[in-house]
Amino acid sequence: MTALADTDLVLASTSTYRRELLTRLGAPFRQQSPQVDETAQPGETPTRLATRLAAAKARAVAALNPGAVVIGSDQVADCVGRILGKPGDIDRARAQLRASSGNRVVFHTAVCVIDTRHAPAREFHAIDTTAVAFRHLDDTEIERYLTREKPFDCAGSFKSESLGIALFAKIESQDPTALVGLPLIALCRLLREARIEIV
Repeated sequence: MTALADTDLVLASTSTYRRELLTRLGAPFRQQSPQVDETAQPGETPTRLATRLAAAKARAVAALNPGAVVIGSDQVADCVGRILGKPGDIDRARAQLRASSGNRVVFHTAVCVIDTRHAPAREFHAIDTTAVAFRHLDDTEIERYLTREKPFDCAGSFKSESLGIALFAKIESQDPTALVGLPLIALCRLLREARIEIV
């Protein structure tokens, strides 16, 4: 076993949310942009899309960091069969929250760990599914929320770790960190499978 603190750990993401989550494990790490096209393929399910993108991100960064352990993650939201991505602006965010109002939205958060300390590199995969039941939201409430929080870089147009929690009736989850963007319980399991000691 190798201690996490003694591992060259790279997060294949520039996300501040994922950085803050990974910081919880108390070990140094680097961040690197994976430069991956996140467009869904025709007919691709949300689960398959999240899994494919998490692996693609990890592989892209692993190719540039021999000897490192690389973490890739991706999240896809499914609202009644429709994929919700990052809105990017207030109009799309407004439309996403209107669509989510009174509905159950399922978030698929995939993680891939690639251990390049070995040849060939070893890959470890996991996916977490979190269901969010949204309250019925009126337009005034949606406008107030978007003005205060500006969650335009978040899949589903909310921040569950902040004021977005007020939009929900219920969350069904095995891992509360998954909804923020990096399932730490699953990640720790994969790191242990790679013979890396977390605690």
